[in-house]
Amino acid sequence: MIRAHIIVTGRVQGIGFRFSTLTWAKQFGVVGWVRNNLDGSVEIVAEGEEQSLMGFVEKVKRGPSIARVSDCKVEYEEPKNEFASFEITY
Repeated sequence: MIRAHIIVTGRVQGIGFRFSTLTWAKQFGVVGWVRNNLDGSVEIVAEGEEQSLMGFVEKVKRGPSIARVSDCKVEYEEPKNEFASFEITY
């Protein structure tokens, strides 16, 4: 297991980015959360098997087709095993 803390910037709010992230998390079997930040970025904390998480991160870096990702910062951490599912938080 591995954990990623991700901050995505660009045109990433108001276009369904969080809902796309939820879909990708289910596809890759990743758990954690996604939320919009007040500064216009999207923040994600996700945990999963390394190969699954890497596939998830690649999707996030591209974003949905309507998004314009200008930057995606990813920090890998030790997993905390604190999530049972993936959800959108507010």
